Amino acid sequence: MTSQEISEQNSSAWPDHKPTALLVLADGTVLEGFGLGAEGQAVGEVCFNTAMTGYEEILTDPSYAGQLITFTFPHIGNVGTNDEDIETVNMAATPGARGVILRAAITDPSNYRSVKHLDQWLKARGIIGLSGIDTRALTALIRSKGMPNAVIAHARDGKFDLPGLKQEAREWPGLEGMDLVPMVTSAQRFTWDETPWAWEKGFGRQTAPEFNVVAIDYGIKRNILRLLAGEGCKITVVPATTSAEDILALKPDGVFLSNGPGDPAETGKYAVPVIQQVIESGTPTFGICLGHQMLGLAVGAKTKKMHQGHHGANHPVKDETTGKVEITSMNHGFAVDQDTLPKGATQTHISLFDGSNCGISLDGRPVFSVQYHPEASPGPRDSHYLFKRFADLMRAKKSG
Repeated sequence: MTSQEISEQNSSAWPDHKPTALLVLADGTVLEGFGLGAEGQAVGEVCFNTAMTGYEEILTDPSYAGQLITFTFPHIGNVGTNDEDIETVNMAATPGARGVILRAAITDPSNYRSVKHLDQWLKARGIIGLSGIDTRALTALIRSKGMPNAVIAHARDGKFDLPGLKQEAREWPGLEGMDLVPMVTSAQRFTWDETPWAWEKGFGRQTAPEFNVVAIDYGIKRNILRLLAGEGCKITVVPATTSAEDILALKPDGVFLSNGPGDPAETGKYAVPVIQQVIESGTPTFGICLGHQMLGLAVGAKTKKMHQGHHGANHPVKDETTGKVEITSMNHGFAVDQDTLPKGATQTHISLFDGSNCGISLDGRPVFSVQYHPEASPGPRDSHYLFKRFADLMRAKKSG
């Protein structure tokens, strides 16, 4: 056998797979991989998520709008997908992550609840994916340099306009100063009565509510609404730009400030005055994530962009009102600057990873908020007690 025949034989036995997807960072770094999900390209901020479960809930969390998610867990796809685990309120809507980055190819599903392969599901929802890169190295880069802006691109023929992709990544302004709530909030008011999922029963209905709650939708998740309903709430969800007058005209026993994406200082330009009027009305108020950050702004604190953010389902938080430690789900790239909290606003929770602020309450007022996601989905249920805390505040207000 000649050397040319040996070369040809080796070439057929070990084909050189052509990259069909790229991750192009703003600094010009190009990472090659293999495409999955939808074709096309999307620009966003790259973060990493350390959760070992719940990739469908994570990818449909509206708080991830404007971001490309790197999963540090290697086996993504093993439970497939289904309609019950989608977190966007509008099942047909696509707000959430703009792209997904994996170490290995999608694992085939092996779960009784699976109705669709993750790759098919990504295609249907228009989410661009990439596999085959060293996600540990990318995570280490984010930890050392912060969350980079980038473009993710997928083309089956492997043909890319690399100069154009580099320019788009370089020129994208980033999440700081960006209000993304308009692209994820509800367009109109609606009510909610679905309660949490139970084993072998599915979701239930709240038929005898004790409280009337208005939830301001900055990008709310379905499981938040279910847990509120499970605590006896009849819920009216209103768009992010709803006025305080319209909210209070519904005579709520409590007001909920939801999670959401983007820079809280930018969204706060129209949301903060509303929150301030709700607080002044004496109505019990509970905020999470973006709602927590804007409550901080409403009382005079400031927010700041974080270096790498908190994204995962394993974040330890100490409740300073009880001394207990809970393991929480988190998803945020901004935080309330604890050094700017004014008198009358007490820090109630802190991150045990970096000491950052994770909760506040207002002295003498039935108002509190947390930075993390007590509804989890995915994640541990350690923080579900906060929904009962909110219900207790409403009950005390009504009886008083």
